[in-house]
Amino acid sequence: MSSVRPLANILRSIPKTARNTGPRTRNQRVFWQPWTGKRSVHGGDRRAAQAAAVHAIEPAIPDVPQSSNPQLAFPCLDNVEERTQKLSSRRSATSGPEPSYTSGKHETFHSAEPILLDWGGVLPSFDIAYETWGSLNADKSNAILLHTGLSASSHAHSTEANPKPGWWEKFIGPDAPLDTNKYFVTCTNVLGGCYGSTGPASLDPISKKPYATSFPILTMQDMVRAQFRLLDSLSIDKLYASVGSSMGGMQSLAAGVMEPERVPRIVSISGCARSHPYSIAMRHTQRQVLMSDPNWAQTRGNYYAALPPHQGMKLARQIATVTYRSGPEWEQRFGRRRADDSRPPALCPDFLIETYLDHAGEKWCLEYDANSLLYVSKAMDLFDLGRELQDATSARRRNNAGRLQGAMSQRLPADVCSLALPDEPYEEKESSTEIMASGSPATSQQHSASENLVKGMAALRDTPALVLGVASDILFPAFQQREIAETLRRVGNKKVTHVELGEDRSVFGHDTFLLDLEGVGGEIKKFLG
Repeated sequence: MSSVRPLANILRSIPKTARNTGPRTRNQRVFWQPWTGKRSVHGGDRRAAQAAAVHAIEPAIPDVPQSSNPQLAFPCLDNVEERTQKLSSRRSATSGPEPSYTSGKHETFHSAEPILLDWGGVLPSFDIAYETWGSLNADKSNAILLHTGLSASSHAHSTEANPKPGWWEKFIGPDAPLDTNKYFVTCTNVLGGCYGSTGPASLDPISKKPYATSFPILTMQDMVRAQFRLLDSLSIDKLYASVGSSMGGMQSLAAGVMEPERVPRIVSISGCARSHPYSIAMRHTQRQVLMSDPNWAQTRGNYYAALPPHQGMKLARQIATVTYRSGPEWEQRFGRRRADDSRPPALCPDFLIETYLDHAGEKWCLEYDANSLLYVSKAMDLFDLGRELQDATSARRRNNAGRLQGAMSQRLPADVCSLALPDEPYEEKESSTEIMASGSPATSQQHSASENLVKGMAALRDTPALVLGVASDILFPAFQQREIAETLRRVGNKKVTHVELGEDRSVFGHDTFLLDLEGVGGEIKKFLG
């Protein structure tokens, strides 16, 4: 005869005073703890404070008086609530945007002249944060413009004013790939960023409040134009080279196409000539997660006087991190190991890879402005060096040139920011089987895109170029760098150096450009001479 007591008998044996009954506030969660014979009330004051902070009405957690198993704990959600409460407390005691993203001393170039952006927006004035290393020679012919990835600051290397190691610390310096014995290296925080350059968190000179989501849509070319304004202020008419990785690799190519006479050499690492659907889809997912955060959604991005969307940023960063690093590396570092095999599985971070992603998101969620992520990532999606888009952009800029007049005194018409979603979403027109069998639709589209790129990149026919890709990169797969190299050769460029690091040389995925001093750095040093 079984010694297991029926569940109903077990429940009847629980003292009424210990059951989840009786009055409680809507923000309290009451759990029966069978190992102590007591009730535990979690988060009453804390959750009330959070609710007040975000001005949101949360649904009451159902009260289940008779449960066959204990309620799971969710420390990951508790941490989010605690962070919200702390931010709310700090917000009540301070003024201005919360938090301040800019850190470290840097130089600032201020343009008092307005700038017309590719999609019709106008900035009446703007700042570009920058830092430099090495010395400019007498004829100013040794300058290298270094372009950053999406979320990087101008602090690529330590300086006397800011001795903290930079994001490319080992790649810059005496005898390094960017050899400061030879070159004068300049790195900027991009237009639209939040580390000293004008972006959504900056004050609009007309409203005297943060731009927020009234900030105009940007392109990679807009960012490069702002950088050339800086070079003009430094009296640098011609660079020695334009160098960039990831988003910077896109900007480096754009700089050469826009100003071929000023950019005699190009280094593009883990970049592309046009954004492809996979990377667009991943960035779209990050933006949707971020914009779904109540702190963003309820303010439509005007959160600077309240709380930042830290949970949305955390999740967006986790998604991004999945694309930055690779399967082979994670297999080696984490495998299928759990953080603590002695404990039961949890719905919060449990596997080592989960704890890694959680930490990456937690660490970054208040270090970068959420709106900057939205705008800069969208600019990446829009990137395409094809001739058709270049022609359309040139025509649009001519039509909008008049908007520069009176930019300080008038707002742009509302139609600049209009968007209507299609009545019917995109649907498959052909089955995947038919497409695979015929091959013609994909082949025709690829051929058309290639011809468009060849025409769009014709300006780079005589520009020596280093194009480097990484086989383990899933965000900017190696075929995108092959596309750049092949297009340049079709243009007639006979000075293209294409390098592809296989998994035998690098397993770090997209972040290889930050980590592989020998592979990436060695190729840069060899190319620059």
